Amino acid sequence: MLFLFSFPCSPEYSAGVSPASLGPRAGTAVFFCTGALARVQVFGKWHSVPRKQATYGDAGLTYTFSGLTLSPKPWIPVLECIRDRVSGLTGHTFNFVLVNRYKDGCDHIGEHRDDERELAPRSPIASVSFGACRDFCFRHKDSRGKNPRQKLEVVRLQLAHGSLLMMNPPTNAHWYHSLPVRKKVLAPRVNLTFRKILPKK
Repeated sequence: MLFLFSFPCSPEYSAGVSPASLGPRAGTAVFFCTGALARVQVFGKWHSVPRKQATYGDAGLTYTFSGLTLSPKPWIPVLECIRDRVSGLTGHTFNFVLVNRYKDGCDHIGEHRDDERELAPRSPIASVSFGACRDFCFRHKDSRGKNPRQKLEVVRLQLAHGSLLMMNPPTNAHWYHSLPVRKKVLAPRVNLTFRKILPKK
């Protein structure tokens, strides 16, 4: 069952992507889908980021963020299975997935918005989690900085193993999201974010 949050954006949360429904090895297999340590470009300088990253998707697509252009690897069966399960639950189709592996609670991702030009403008982002349960935070764009225009509370969710979070438009237009450091978390987590990427013109 999907749960619709009452704050002024449009995420939906579901525990409906049961690893058991994907087959006995799916939950384990996704941990082997990740690639090398990721890098991003900030103010012209390259920085390593605290997680491993890989991309899979349809042929001919590219995705650019933080100065890095990624070309996806071909789909593999376990990711196709999860993609089709998510599509069946949500009614949306996806042609690209970004895989992030967090080795423990020290691996994290800072506040950001997924607002790249390649993203289909009216398509949601579907986030599926495997492994350790981690906090996931939303902060409104007007509540950031030392002198925010509004004082809206940070919204915190716990993304459990097998959970599905749908970030529906216009969530990314108004809210930043992050996966903060949680030093007490010792187990790894893999996150799959399924997206609809526009083909090159």
